[in-house]
Amino acid sequence: MKKPELLAPAGNLEKLIMAVRYGADAVYIGGKEFGLRAAAGNFDMQQMAQGIAHAHRYGVKVYVTVNIFAHNRHMADLPGYLREITALGADAILVSDPGVFSVARQTVPELPVHISAQANTTNWAAVQFWARQGATRVVLARELSLKEIREIREKVDIELETFVHGAMCISYSGRCLLSSFMTGRSANLGECAQPCRWKYALVEETRPGQYFPIEEDERGSYIFNSLDLCMIEHIPELVRSGVDSFKIEGRMKSVHYVATVVGAYRKAIDSFWADPDGYKVDTVWLEEIKKVSHREYTTGFFFGWDKIKGENIETSKYLRDYDFIGVVRQYLPDRRLAVVEQRNKFALGDLLEITGPETPVFIQEVKSMTDQEGSPIDSAPHPQQTVIMPVDRPVRPLDMLRREKTSNRPAGR
Repeated sequence: MKKPELLAPAGNLEKLIMAVRYGADAVYIGGKEFGLRAAAGNFDMQQMAQGIAHAHRYGVKVYVTVNIFAHNRHMADLPGYLREITALGADAILVSDPGVFSVARQTVPELPVHISAQANTTNWAAVQFWARQGATRVVLARELSLKEIREIREKVDIELETFVHGAMCISYSGRCLLSSFMTGRSANLGECAQPCRWKYALVEETRPGQYFPIEEDERGSYIFNSLDLCMIEHIPELVRSGVDSFKIEGRMKSVHYVATVVGAYRKAIDSFWADPDGYKVDTVWLEEIKKVSHREYTTGFFFGWDKIKGENIETSKYLRDYDFIGVVRQYLPDRRLAVVEQRNKFALGDLLEITGPETPVFIQEVKSMTDQEGSPIDSAPHPQQTVIMPVDRPVRPLDMLRREKTSNRPAGR
């Protein structure tokens, strides 16, 4: 067995920093063009240089997405862009389009190329094809089972990557025309409007205006609404299938999502690797990833088509049981004070969870707090406001604060 790489999404520089802090071995990012997440914050060249330098400082690799399905208008600027990101020290690029792949191999032959999931690679012959062209890794399609992945591993000598967590798509490996048809925004150019999450009902041709629910729900049916993938309870099966890199989806997700999910998978992978025979799933890992905004979880296609629970026909709403409250910027041990950057309003009397890579989860009541100038305050309502508050236990920079939605105050308050 080979210890798998934990690959994290980084939609902007802050998320990259958090992914590195919480245990990612590698991150994938997008520039301002040529990537399939146009609505993510993404990186201009200066930010990309900062992000790559920060990641490399901690031994973390950076892969840049260049995975749009390019039109003629994109090709003129592509060689210059590839040279720029190569000069910045990117460790690899992710590519879907054969034309983009060809330009990359001609322009920056020294830069490793990973074949994106959007290339729909579902069999060993396709993996061998990409290896012959010079690709160094293939991101396998989400539609494969563990059995199929093992068969591919036996026949190829190239790195394999697969998604293990995050949002899934109703269309085959994300290649969707719904968004283009309904909104004019192409999912294949990174501008998906996510129409698969909208409400739908059935209309008969001769009865316009009469909407028939496909299920017995007056709001319509969410027949395209995919569940979220979660394989944290199946680390041994994934490792033994021969996958080299475990990929987490979510460049458009929050800092809280990136840190929490990466931290949980880091613990799970390390625990298995330390003792494969004695390994047991810690329910805390699953509890942690349920605290981020998510849809109902599924194991996708990994255990066969007959085991799939793929969509939620009742609602497309996220499950949000916790609010992300803030990030620790500094700890003052002599006074046992935490300097916190606020992300959601909180107030005196709130019960907050504090956690981090080396900080076990603990509950902290907000007993007092001051603003940056030291003046007492009873709430922190302003975005990214600096708050200084006493804490019962030591904390560390980039630890997170969050609050349970249903029970966040002591009894009687």
